[in-house]
Amino acid sequence: MMSLEFLLTSAVVVVTPGAGVLFTVSTGLSRGRLASVWAALGCTLGIVPHMAATALGLAAVMHAGALAFQALRAAGVLYLLYLAAMTWRDRTAFRTDATPTASHPARLVGKAVLLNLLNPKLTLFFMAFLPQFMDASDPAPMRQFTALSGVFMAMTFGVFVLYGFAAHAFRERVAGSARVQNALRRGFAVAFAAMAGKLAWSAR
Repeated sequence: MMSLEFLLTSAVVVVTPGAGVLFTVSTGLSRGRLASVWAALGCTLGIVPHMAATALGLAAVMHAGALAFQALRAAGVLYLLYLAAMTWRDRTAFRTDATPTASHPARLVGKAVLLNLLNPKLTLFFMAFLPQFMDASDPAPMRQFTALSGVFMAMTFGVFVLYGFAAHAFRERVAGSARVQNALRRGFAVAFAAMAGKLAWSAR
């Protein structure tokens, strides 16, 4: 049975800003409302491989295998640095005097999926998080795990969409000056770089 404790804890985890939230918000600011929905969808789908790894027991293998963990973490760091560089260089991203640059939905979803896929902390997180809310006496643990995972993903998508819509509203009402646009562009670039540094130096 779905517990209130699980729902509240999941809400706190989902609402807490991370790389996925940052990507969705920056997409809402630079590409518009619909683009932020695609970004939210991609971030949500990027959770699936980590959940699958947890369900199949691969999380324990990754936790034990330092080389696999370090390789995935290095890839994640490089991708965050790539996003930081691209955001810093794109001087038209946050302009509000024109229609936002169109981006193919598949491209946005792919970038978001890759962002979460390359975060090894997610696998370890789900290995430690979801089992706390599972009933050990349940004769069908996989069904229970799937249900909890589905609820967590639905909450992730809903909250990320709200973040994206809020970012779009900010774009429409506030970000009208070149100074603000440049500050946003540089701020998000620095934030992506900071997350890369945090991931690079985080303890296992």
